[in-house]
Parts: sequence; structure tokens; C-alpha cells
Amino acid sequence: MESPFKGKTGLRRLWNAMHYSMEGFRAAYRHEDAFRQEVLLAALMIPAALLLPVGMVGRALMIGSVLLVLIVELLNSAIEAAVDRISLDSHTLSKRAKDIGSAAVFVALTNVVLVWTCVLLA
Repeated sequence: MESPFKGKTGLRRLWNAMHYSMEGFRAAYRHEDAFRQEVLLAALMIPAALLLPVGMVGRALMIGSVLLVLIVELLNSAIEAAVDRISLDSHTLSKRAKDIGSAAVFVALTNVVLVWTCVLLA
């Protein structure tokens, strides 16, 4: 069954998309401790990147690496919610999906450390 909102176009579609996105941000912030921690990290690191004496490309890489963590955490949270919706029973595929999502967040966080180190030491 297809969503009744798929047929929306123009400004109505944009309005709906923005509304759903804000709901997603609120849900992640309300229900995901890791997302709240990473938002705090972003709130500290993005202004720092804007104030540090680095070039524009370095600044963009620093900010982009922080935003990437938030993106990956949102996707990881969505995977976890979908897996939990299917079943709260312990299953090897459920564990694998959650572990892979967690690994993606770890890679994104490692990327922040590497990017910031490279930019600041260049």
C-alpha cells in the first residue's frame, strides 16, 4: 500500500517533508541518548571550527565531518527503531543490523578525529 502523501507536489510536498524532518529530529533528540550527546558535540565543535584560524576548505571539512556524525546517528537510530518494531526478541540478524549501524557511527566519529587532526596540524 502506497502512502497517501506520495502524490503531493510543490510547496505542499516541501512543507510535509520539512514537518516530517522536524518530527524526526525531535524523536531522535527525545529518545536517543547518543544523538543528544552528538548534538552537544556539534554545538561545541561547529562554533570552534568557525573560530579557529584555518582555511575555508579546512573549515568546511571540519564542519562536514561533525555533521556526518549526526547523519549517521540518525540513520543508525532509524535502523534500531525498525528492528525493535519488528521484534524485541533476540535474533542474530537483529544484532547484526544494530552492530553494523553502531560501527557506522564509530567510523564517522573516527573520521572527525582524523579530519580535525589533519586540518589543525596542516
